Amino acid sequence: MILIPESPLDFSALEQRIRELYERQEHVVIVVGEGVVDAEGRRLGEVTSSVDPAGNVKFSGAAETLKQMLANALGDEFFRVRQAHHTADAAIFTRKVGHTQRGGRPIHFDRFYATQLGGKAVDLLAEGGNNLVATLQWSRTGFELDALPAVTFRDAHGEIPPRLVHRSLYDAKRFQPSPLGAAYLRPIFTNAVGPEDVECLRTDLFQAGHLQTAYESVNVAISKRIRYLDDAP
Repeated sequence: MILIPESPLDFSALEQRIRELYERQEHVVIVVGEGVVDAEGRRLGEVTSSVDPAGNVKFSGAAETLKQMLANALGDEFFRVRQAHHTADAAIFTRKVGHTQRGGRPIHFDRFYATQLGGKAVDLLAEGGNNLVATLQWSRTGFELDALPAVTFRDAHGEIPPRLVHRSLYDAKRFQPSPLGAAYLRPIFTNAVGPEDVECLRTDLFQAGHLQTAYESVNVAISKRIRYLDDAP
């Protein structure tokens, strides 16, 4: 199930859907986008806010707030009679996708079209284009390269607002992509992992040497380089 900020949350419908799915498969996975709002327009988990480098307000805590709402609505007994969990709080848990998951190896679609967009930008410069943005546009026939005037992305006040998911791409009753949304995502998922990705997984992620060598984060590597520079004459 997917919850997005563009579609206000109907919590009673969500609870009912969760009960149905849990009865069928004994588990439910919910992906929550920060900025999700309830039926009254209040953001879930909006306690404090910060601003990202682009000036957009960032919110955190939607998943934890949703967990508490579900724990209160479903109650301990709902899980106790089905699983060995003692409480709803123990049965429902949250995970935040960190930089490691978000910064994984780009899929084939990303690598191919990122290169194409870069080439399109160079072509626009060579053709004398000014104040244009290379774009990737989708229709039912697939994705194609194009360009739009930069002013197209600004509102009446000259600001560039966040790009929103169009309501036609989301099924608010099923909490999933609509048929049109699935059609949009299908070419992205098709052949997303190629032979080169599998080879990368085999030689890197599942390298046997990792069994003897402790994992070191990028912070460790940076610290080593800083110490090297500090010790340098």
